[in-house]
Amino acid sequence: MSDKPSVLFVCVHNAGRSQMAAAWLTHLAGDRVEVRSAGSNPGAGVNPAAVEAMAEVGIDISAEVPKMLTVDAVKESDVCITMGCGDACPVFPGKRYLDWTLDDPAGQTVDNVRPIRDDIEHRVRGLLDDLGVPA
Repeated sequence: MSDKPSVLFVCVHNAGRSQMAAAWLTHLAGDRVEVRSAGSNPGAGVNPAAVEAMAEVGIDISAEVPKMLTVDAVKESDVCITMGCGDACPVFPGKRYLDWTLDDPAGQTVDNVRPIRDDIEHRVRGLLDDLGVPA
């Protein structure tokens, strides 16, 4: 791992969980961590309930766009965190892989997305501790 760790968050549509996780990591770590997110089958846009839930904590993800998972994105990341995308993420030696089991916010109300958002924040804070990056 370089002096500046690189983290990739991957979910199926890159519209909810991975977007929220990337936003939390960027918010908490600033430029001390390189942050990416992608999806194995990107959606048309970011989940409006995820956008609203993140806005409630002062994080704006309304301009984010779902991105396609690429081999290069995985190769360029020190840590790859999957969230319900199964075997879609390519595996390379020397990378750290984590799988976070999280409810999918797709089709959920903002009331149902808030606990997912809060769970992601907790996990991101733990990741920062593991990386030795203060929040």
